[in-house]
Amino acid sequence: MLTDIEIAQQAKIRPIRQIAEKLGITEDELEYYGKYKAKLTEELITRKAGEKNGKLILVTAINPTPAGEGKTTTSVGLGDALSLLGKKTVIALREPSLGPVFGVKGGAAGGGYAQVIPMEDINLHFTGDMHAITAANNLCCAMLDNHIQQGNSLKIDVKKVLIKRCLDMNDRELRNIVAGLGGRVNGVPREDGFIITVASEVMAILCLASDIDDLKERLGNILIAYTTDGQPVFAHDIKANGAMAALLKDAIKPNLVQTLEGTPALMHGGPFANIAHGCNSVRATKLALKLADYCVTEAGFGSDLGAEKFFDIKCRKAGLKPSAVVIVATVRALKYNGGIPKAELGNENLDALKKGIVNLGVHITNMQKYGIPTVVAINRFAADSDAELSYIEEYCTSLGADFAMSEVFAKGGNGGTELAEKVIAAADKPSDFRFIYDDDLSIKEKINAVATKIYGADGVTYTTQAIKALADIEKLDTAKLPVCIAKTQYSLSDDPSLLGKPEGFTVTVRDIRLSNGAGFVVVYTGDIMTMPGLPKVPAAEKIDVDSSGKINGLF
Repeated sequence: MLTDIEIAQQAKIRPIRQIAEKLGITEDELEYYGKYKAKLTEELITRKAGEKNGKLILVTAINPTPAGEGKTTTSVGLGDALSLLGKKTVIALREPSLGPVFGVKGGAAGGGYAQVIPMEDINLHFTGDMHAITAANNLCCAMLDNHIQQGNSLKIDVKKVLIKRCLDMNDRELRNIVAGLGGRVNGVPREDGFIITVASEVMAILCLASDIDDLKERLGNILIAYTTDGQPVFAHDIKANGAMAALLKDAIKPNLVQTLEGTPALMHGGPFANIAHGCNSVRATKLALKLADYCVTEAGFGSDLGAEKFFDIKCRKAGLKPSAVVIVATVRALKYNGGIPKAELGNENLDALKKGIVNLGVHITNMQKYGIPTVVAINRFAADSDAELSYIEEYCTSLGADFAMSEVFAKGGNGGTELAEKVIAAADKPSDFRFIYDDDLSIKEKINAVATKIYGADGVTYTTQAIKALADIEKLDTAKLPVCIAKTQYSLSDDPSLLGKPEGFTVTVRDIRLSNGAGFVVVYTGDIMTMPGLPKVPAAEKIDVDSSGKINGLF
């Protein structure tokens, strides 16, 4: 089979104007970024605001292997399959981060014959949203340090600066640095650090803001530091939010692209789910619901991370109500959860599958707790044996869970029609959507609810640092904020080595930070890093460009 990039480069890509016409979008409502991608204007969003919503379908997954389980591929293939069945469909996805593109996981444009194109553009610079977010974040940091250098009238404590610079690249060297060295005119020396752009609060704000005015207000509400007498300092205190919003005036507009089969796709925003809230922008999702009968969207990593945050943060904040949820499961990930090394996942091993399949059971049960009709998508890989696939089907049947085989990677939309039919049926069922915790609970009670009800923990413990941070946060107006738990994606617990269905564990909270502009409290567990590093052999080593400008090695 051809590689992903070879398939994408051989595809007949349609001018983006033709994709827009399918949705009734006029020429004046497009802002072109070349022939094959465009941003959608505020005029379109305003024109569609009063129209009826389509049905919202969330695609999530079980706990994955390091390479991922094809969640985006399934989302794209499902969208194409719904289109083949005559359903007006828009796919709403996150934008890729350069970190995993050049690292180990790869991009976020799907794979095989279920891809979003132009694949090279999407996985690299796209329409510049990531760069704009990076610039806005770092402008705030520069203005804060300049304020300190120029007399520090706010009396900012250099030991209590909260905001960090960001970079859309895996670069562990920048996690902890000392800045401001080199003499009196070069800044005040202090400890600092970088996070990856997709973990920044500016990214979260862009994805949750309703319009430019809301964006500007949220940016101004970012808690950036404390003064020497313990008072909070916000971005609006250093007058940074106006300029930050100016840098983001185009980035806030959703991006329109297409699948290999011509299904419209809105790709906008891209926070990680293990260290951020893991959903594409509210604006793109809401617009997709106005443009189509079905909006297929995804949430990062397993349902314990992405889906939980999609429901308890995004849906809560945006007033969204999903009609159905799809859980992507693979033979290899279930065997991985059964304790089999990555190198052996291609071999048939029913014993490992039987041991690891309890992980799927937890994810099915968890989605049922939200009251949403659920379908399991068994994402088929070439190495899967019939016996292994049959066992997963039997397991789903034993739990009363609907399921369908998905072969969209190899067959595109035609490989997902069974799944699409099951999703249509599920979306027609009554949905009793509810959150896993109430607004009125304390922050600790909300953390405990997620840890015990979703992760299966016995309880939660807190480090001294976390207790102190929580005390500072509770002095502010944070009582009704949801929690965004930063946790490993490889386990239901906070320990990546505890695979399958861990039992008898507690979650340890090591730190808590307030994302005041985004409107949630970030809870750090385990060894989760907000600036990832590259693997021993990064994907970047295989990526190249020839003399004609053609890129190769990009998956």
